[in-house]
Amino acid sequence: MQPKSPSILECPVGRAVETVGEWWSILILRDGLQGSTRFDEFERNLGIAPNILSRRLTHLTRTGMFVRRRYQERPPRYEYVLTDKARDFFPVIATLLAWGNKHLAPKGEAILLARRGDRRPLDPVVVDAADRRPITLANAVLVAGPRASRLMRRRLTSLKALNPDLAPAGD
Repeated sequence: MQPKSPSILECPVGRAVETVGEWWSILILRDGLQGSTRFDEFERNLGIAPNILSRRLTHLTRTGMFVRRRYQERPPRYEYVLTDKARDFFPVIATLLAWGNKHLAPKGEAILLARRGDRRPLDPVVVDAADRRPITLANAVLVAGPRASRLMRRRLTSLKALNPDLAPAGD
């Protein structure tokens, strides 16, 4: 389903959601990042219906997250290999895991992200590449990029939560 609003199509978040926002897609990518490559692995690990898995893998392949590669001739069998674009999605999975552990695991974490070498638990945060400081709602603001349309520029200047000059006192 294609989004109707031009502001969604122009927004990188809207385009990202169009690519991976459906929850099965995110779980398929999670499993791919954990090493799954074959249809039966995804099906078994996720408990997903084959028709849904087929549609999601087709979409993720069409959008450049996987490359479909034949690994057996008779019968023809394919595996789904992560692209660099999909590997770049790993920080999103890591932050979803951390957020889920913080807010949705009242009895404790079932899964932790850990350093590969020594299994020390990691606590993911999003940081600025230039100064390595955490990016938070309090210190970040959206601004128009060089390719922003007039409509997008107008929308961004009207956002209260991200524009301190327009936010009411106390927000």
